[in-house]
Amino acid sequence: MIVPFLPLYVRELGSVSGLNLELAAGLVVSATGFTMMFAAPIWGVLADRYGRKLMLLRATYGGTLILGSMGLAQNVEQLILLRALQGGITGTVAASNALVAAIVPRERSGFAMSLLQMGFWGGITLGPLLGGLLADAFGYHAPYIATAALLGMSGLFVQFGVDEQHAPMPTTPQARQGFIASWKHVIHYEGVPALYTIRFLAGVARNMLLPIAPLFVVALLPASTQGESIYAGMVSAVASFSATISGVYLGRLGDRIGHRTILVGAALLGGLGYIPQMFVQDVWQLIALQATSGVAIGGVIAALSASLAQYTQPGEEGAVYGLDQAILSAAFALAPMIGALAAMTIGARGSFGFAALLFFCVSWVAYTRLKPLPQVATVAVAGD
Repeated sequence: MIVPFLPLYVRELGSVSGLNLELAAGLVVSATGFTMMFAAPIWGVLADRYGRKLMLLRATYGGTLILGSMGLAQNVEQLILLRALQGGITGTVAASNALVAAIVPRERSGFAMSLLQMGFWGGITLGPLLGGLLADAFGYHAPYIATAALLGMSGLFVQFGVDEQHAPMPTTPQARQGFIASWKHVIHYEGVPALYTIRFLAGVARNMLLPIAPLFVVALLPASTQGESIYAGMVSAVASFSATISGVYLGRLGDRIGHRTILVGAALLGGLGYIPQMFVQDVWQLIALQATSGVAIGGVIAALSASLAQYTQPGEEGAVYGLDQAILSAAFALAPMIGALAAMTIGARGSFGFAALLFFCVSWVAYTRLKPLPQVATVAVAGD
C-alpha cells in the first residue's frame, strides 16, 4: 500500500537539513532492506528459542507502531529513521514462514507455503490499488495509517487464531550455541547453500526491473495515451495475480513430485518468458508475457520456501528463514541498482534479457546443486 508512493511522500514532506530529495528517496527505499538484512537472522534464532508465534507478534505489533508513526512524520529525516527501524523490528514474511514451517507436517510444507504465498502475492496485487485510492482521497499519510491498522488486525489474528505448541528449549548442543554457530549449523546442511544462492539470484531477477518497467511501459504507449500509471500498475498486477494462482498449484504439486523439479522447471519457464519481452512492441504484449513470468515466479518462491523446510531439521525454522530473509533483503537492496546499471549499459530491453539469464542460472543451480530428497516424503502425500 505504501511502496509505490514513497517518492511522492518524500517530496511532500521535504527535508529540514537540506538533503537532496533524490538521495532522500533512495535512502527511504533502501533503509528497510539494509537494516532487515542484519536483524532478520538474529530474530530467527530467537524465534527458535522462544517461539515463532512470539516473533510474528513482535513483527506485526511492532510494524503497527512504526507504520502508524510514518503516517505522522513531519519531515523526510524522520521517515528515513522510521524506515530503518521498520527493517530492524518487523519482518513478517520471515516470521510467518518460520511459524508455518514449524507447525505444518514436512510432507505438506509445499502446499502450506504456497497458501502463505497466495496471501503474500494477493496483498501485492491489491495493495497499490487500495493505497492509491486512499492517497487520492485523504493524502499520502492515509495509506500508512491504514497499513498500520491492517498489521494490527493481522497481529490479533495470529494471537487468537494460531496455536503453536512451542516446546521448551531443548538441551542439544546446537540449541545452546550462539547466533553465529546457529547460522553456521544451518548453512552446513546439504543443499541449503544452493537454496540461498537461488534465493539471491531469483530476488535480483524479480526486483531488478522495478525502476525500469514503469518507464518501459510509458515508452510503449502512444504519446497521447492518458492514465500511464494505470498501465504500469496493470503490468505489475497481472504478474502478481498469476504468481498467486500458480504458487498454490505448483506448491502442492511439489509435495507430490519434489520441489527440486518445480524449481528447475519454473525457473526455466521464467527465463523463457522474459526473452520475448525484449522484443515487445505493444503494452498488451508485455502484460501477457508478464503473466507467464508471474507463473514462474510463483512456482520458484513456493518451491524455495518449502525446500528450505525439507532440507533442514525441525526446531531450526527461525534460523533458517531468518537467514533467508537476510539474503532476500540483500537482493532487494541491490536489485534496483543492478537493474539501473543494466539499463544504462545494454538498454531497457536488454535488462529483460539479463533477468532471463538470471532465471536460467537459477534453473542450472537447482538442477546441478540440489539432490532429490528421499521418495518417502512424497509417497505419504500421493497416497492420502
